[in-house]
Amino acid sequence: MYDVAIIGAGPAGASAAIFTAKAGKKTVLIDHDKSMTKRAWVENHYGVMEITGPDLVETGKKQAVKFGAELVNEQVVDITKEETGFLIQTDKAAFKTKHVIFATGIATDLAEKIGVNTKSGTEPRIKTVIDVDASGRTNVDGIWAAGTVAGVSVHTIITAGDGAKVAINIISELNGERYVDHDVLKG
Repeated sequence: MYDVAIIGAGPAGASAAIFTAKAGKKTVLIDHDKSMTKRAWVENHYGVMEITGPDLVETGKKQAVKFGAELVNEQVVDITKEETGFLIQTDKAAFKTKHVIFATGIATDLAEKIGVNTKSGTEPRIKTVIDVDASGRTNVDGIWAAGTVAGVSVHTIITAGDGAKVAINIISELNGERYVDHDVLKG
């Protein structure tokens, strides 16, 4: 059983996976390789002079794997609520998890299918988003959302930060106390 399953490995999903995996939480990052960031050219991202969207996405995935996330290149086709969490069914396998993070960009259909509430989006061309509270929780206990699908701005720096925020909140819940992750220069 995974602690966290993240659907979508764009900036929000990979950022969430970096934090959960680095915190020692068993993490699976499921991606179908269709991130809208793959079409981006990025020059407005703090700490990065310029990078292609595909390179940014690949770097995020590599960082998540470096810290222990399992990267699965498959399409999620169904999610079912179980007694101890959720069963995520892909086109090739199944994964059991305690928590799910939707980081699916503009796709809300899977979330709606399991009973997650949605609302109208406010970003241009984003018609529907998952309804979350300030911590990233949805109306279904154990299901969270981060990034554009959770209603934040489509800018990669913002979606990555939102993924990190949601991950910190899940880690804090799993640990029973507020979690902080600060790396320090090695002297």
